[in-house]
Amino acid sequence: MKNLLFICSQNKLRSPTAEAVFSEYEGLETESAGLDRYAQVPVSTESIIWADIIFVMEKSHKNKLSKNFQPFLKDKKIICLDIPDKYEYMEPALIELLKHKVLPILKIKK
Repeated sequence: MKNLLFICSQNKLRSPTAEAVFSEYEGLETESAGLDRYAQVPVSTESIIWADIIFVMEKSHKNKLSKNFQPFLKDKKIICLDIPDKYEYMEPALIELLKHKVLPILKIKK
């Protein structure tokens, strides 16, 4: 079982979409969170400790995560997906982009 944490800014569009999409795959547990103060689900030390792989949507998310949670990231794999904030929740183009970027990392075929 792999625990995947998806992070964006507000936890309203990109990361919840990723959480929903990859929760359908066998052998994966998923959570999502946001880095902004008013995120739906704010990133917590517990979720970082829980995660085997952390996926951030933008480089700025990786920087903010490193700045705010450095002691908990020592042995964590953090991957930036470079997905801009221009998609709606569960938008087909976003789902396709997420699968295109994440599935090869997980070595899962579409």
